[in-house]
Amino acid sequence: MSPSTSVRSARSRSKSSSARSKKRRTTRTPTRKRSQRRRRARVIGGTLIVCALGGFLLANSDRFQRTLEEVTLPLQHEDIIRQQAAEKDVPADLIAAVIYNESRFRDQTSHAGARGLMQITPATAKVIEGLSGGQTFNFNDLSNPDINIRYGTFYLHYLIQKFGDNDIAALAAYNAGETNVAAWGGSSLSLDDIAFPETREYVENVLEKRDEYAHHYRHELGLD
Repeated sequence: MSPSTSVRSARSRSKSSSARSKKRRTTRTPTRKRSQRRRRARVIGGTLIVCALGGFLLANSDRFQRTLEEVTLPLQHEDIIRQQAAEKDVPADLIAAVIYNESRFRDQTSHAGARGLMQITPATAKVIEGLSGGQTFNFNDLSNPDINIRYGTFYLHYLIQKFGDNDIAALAAYNAGETNVAAWGGSSLSLDDIAFPETREYVENVLEKRDEYAHHYRHELGLD
């Protein structure tokens, strides 16, 4: 092959390669633009959805807050709670907090045999019957919210009175029994005196929920 032929062949290959490269660039450019447009559309769409959701939540913030409270901090049978709080001189928010920690306001029976909203055991129910002078107790009655809250509130009142209006001692006794609380310090009991970690945690949780019920359900619990 002569030098001139070699040069022409090289030029021809160069032009062919350049044409193919240009064609590829031309082909890729619309594809890239479409991809960019799709990304922009997704970003704009996502922004609009977020804005719409924010607007909806803002417009329905009270309803949303109430729904959230009903899920995370339920309250039922508030009429019975108010009535028993007034009758037995036990704060309604404390009753609600005990129910929350015992059963989350659901009728259930524990593996230890505790029954109902305030998780009253057969032994405790017999003590309550003896203290109140009742003689018609039937354990199955504790599935009735009215009866269960009456019994539980009566027992709370008894414990509060027994331990000198010390709510910590009364709640500890509700969870771990009067004998244990008497051994830990009785009416002078503080959180640090509670020997059982689970009972200490129980008392802390009830006191925390008492404040939450007082804050979120003042009207419903008659605390206004």
